[in-house]
Amino acid sequence: MPTASSHYHQLQPEDRVTIASLKQQNHSNRAIARQLHRSPATISRELQRNDCSSGYGNAHAQSQSLQRRRCGRPAIKLHPDSILWALVVHLLRLRWSPEQIALTLARLYHSGHEYRVSHETIYNCIYAMPVGELRKELIATLRHAHNKRLPRSIPQLRNANEP
Repeated sequence: MPTASSHYHQLQPEDRVTIASLKQQNHSNRAIARQLHRSPATISRELQRNDCSSGYGNAHAQSQSLQRRRCGRPAIKLHPDSILWALVVHLLRLRWSPEQIALTLARLYHSGHEYRVSHETIYNCIYAMPVGELRKELIATLRHAHNKRLPRSIPQLRNANEP
């Protein structure tokens, strides 16, 4: 049984083979969990999530798991080669703030979300860029140009320039 300090680890293909084998031998979820050193809830979720008409199959479960991982995260909106990124960079060079860009895009594309982006996403993309001229240029266009984003949790860092 996992302890309170244990960390989450995804089930591996070998774990799924063991689950299928033990389930076929009519072992309980708790017995399987003890053998794999996992929580019974993990085993229960795995069996419910990957159950099919013929019962639990490790090959089917593994393929379903890989499919869920591929589809789990949405695509990056501000990809460096996208039209949306080019538009954002153009507006930043015109001294628009990320907030203004986000609000304008929301007004223009209120029905579709593929051309909408939040101001936080814009800031994150700028500050996540590798060190280079474009990054320096875009940070300089921001009204509060810092090399790094300042944490909100430490107010004395944020107000260092105020009297």
